Amino acid sequence: VQLQASGGGLVQAGGSLRLSCAVSGRSFANYNMGWFRQAPGKEREFVAAISWTTGHIHYADSVKGRFTISRDTASNMLYLQMNSLKHEDTAVYYCAAMPSYRGLVYCSDKDSYDYWGQGTLVTVSS
Repeated sequence: VQLQASGGGLVQAGGSLRLSCAVSGRSFANYNMGWFRQAPGKEREFVAAISWTTGHIHYADSVKGRFTISRDTASNMLYLQMNSLKHEDTAVYYCAAMPSYRGLVYCSDKDSYDYWGQGTLVTVSS
């Protein structure tokens, strides 16, 4: 099972980026997919999650209205569209997968996830 995140970079505050996560190795029909981020010196924190099959979505309060999570089941891709970026969004962003039987209600708990991508760095200049 492999998750490959990409799309990070340097952007000015107020700008946009779209992160991608290529999912391979198995069928993710029974998984929930999430994005987390980790800023220097801080804990890894939940950003957003989506059910691979139903499309149900959860967001962290800090990104609601600015970020949009989506997935393309045909091409096994997960996305995170980030708009109105702020300096405090600077972090390494990780995609992750958790078995759906654990329930999307647990999607904000990083310990619920079994698989992680390698991370992609997003730097927002103020």
